[in-house]
Amino acid sequence: MSRVVTFGEIMMRLNPDGYMELLQAPSLNISFAGGEANAAVSIANFGMDVDFVTKLPENVLGKRAAMELRKYGVEVNKIVYGGPRLGTYFVEKGVSQRPVKVLYDRQNSSISLAKRSDFDWEKILEGASWFHFTGITPALGGECVEICKDALKVCKKKNITVCCDINYREKLWTKEAAGKVMTELLKYVDVCLINEGQAKDVLGIHGKYEDEGTEEHRKENCRSVAEQVADRFGCKIVAATLRTSISASVNGWSGMLYTNGEAYYSADYKFEIVDRLGGGDSFAGALIYSLASGYDPKKTIEFATAASCLKHTIEYDYNLSTIEDVNLLIQNGNKGFVQR
Repeated sequence: MSRVVTFGEIMMRLNPDGYMELLQAPSLNISFAGGEANAAVSIANFGMDVDFVTKLPENVLGKRAAMELRKYGVEVNKIVYGGPRLGTYFVEKGVSQRPVKVLYDRQNSSISLAKRSDFDWEKILEGASWFHFTGITPALGGECVEICKDALKVCKKKNITVCCDINYREKLWTKEAAGKVMTELLKYVDVCLINEGQAKDVLGIHGKYEDEGTEEHRKENCRSVAEQVADRFGCKIVAATLRTSISASVNGWSGMLYTNGEAYYSADYKFEIVDRLGGGDSFAGALIYSLASGYDPKKTIEFATAASCLKHTIEYDYNLSTIEDVNLLIQNGNKGFVQR
C-alpha cells in the first residue's frame, strides 16, 4: 500500500457558533487545521497510510494538535517539537451575501522558526511513495523555503511522487516573492494543483480567453493554464477546481485534470455550504488517494471533485466522508437521497 508524507503547518482554529461575528460571540469553538494536515486527514479517512510532519511547541496546545490528527488515523510520530507557539486563526462563517472572514495570528509559530537541521528527510521519507506540500509552507518565512527544498531533493533521489498545491496566500507573501520561490520548487513537482488566478498571480501564466463569461471559456482557460504549467515545469499532472460563487451560502463546483495532453472534466455540482474552509485541501487529499490507488484520469477527477463537494457540507476543515459516501454522490449526482 502507498504511504504518503505531508509537510506543513497545523494551527488552532477558533470560531463562534453558527454565523455569529467575533464582535458578538460569547465563546469560541476549538478545532485544528492546516492545508497539509487537512489533506492528510482525508487520505487517512480513505484508508491509506499517511504521516503529517511539522514542528509544534512542546506544550498542551502542541500535544492537542497532534492528538486531533492521531484521532483521525494520521501518523504523527515524525513531528518535531520545540519553538515558542502554535499558530492560531479566527473564522467568521459566511452566509448569503456576507463572506467568510479569516483572521490569522501565526507570526513566530514553531514551524515558521524551524531550522533545516530539525528534519532528517532521509529518515522521514523512508518507505514513502508520495510527498505533499503547499505554497503556504515556504511562505511562512525563516528557513522554510530551504526546508522544503531539502525534502524535495530527497524525494527525487528516492523517486517519490511530489504533489504541490500552489495555494497562494497574499497575507503571507507578495506575488513577486511567491513567483520566485515557487518557480524554483515546481521543478521538483510531479502533480500540481493550481487555478487560473494563482497561475496568473504567481507564475505570470494566463488563460486563453480574457472574457470568462461562458462556462466553455472558463474550462478552456483552465485547460490552457494546465497545459502551460505542465510544459514549463514538466509536471506529469495538473489539476484544478472551478468554483462559481452564487453567494457565500451557495456555490457551484467542478474539477479538471490535465495529463498527457488531454483534459478531463468532472460533473458539475451545486451545493449549500456548511463550512467552506478545507474544500481545496480535501480535493488534494482525494486526488492523491485516487492517483495512488491507480484510478484512471476520469475516475480520479470525478472522485476528487465529489469528495471536495461533500467536504463543504461538513463542519470545520477536515473531510470525514468515506469512499462509499463519495461514490454514492458520483452515482446519484446532486440528488441527496436519504440513506436508510
